[in-house]
Amino acid sequence: MGVTDEQIRALTFYQRSPLFDEREKVVILYADRVTRSAAAIRDAALEDLKKHFNEEQIVELTLVIAIANFTNRFNDALRMEPDIG
Repeated sequence: MGVTDEQIRALTFYQRSPLFDEREKVVILYADRVTRSAAAIRDAALEDLKKHFNEEQIVELTLVIAIANFTNRFNDALRMEPDIG
């Protein structure tokens, strides 16, 4: 499990990439929508998620996306570089 370097390079064109399965594509699209305009997410987007995840998993996925967005905004505002270790 995990993301390959090849997948990271293909993220820009993930919708057309054979490197991602349908479930992964739904998650990437959802993460993009939450990041760009969470208030504008439509019921259809949640229905797509429900094909692959239960309610608890969708809540957890949304929380992870929100925490990543918070961390990015916090670090950007303070011009902090993340400690990659």
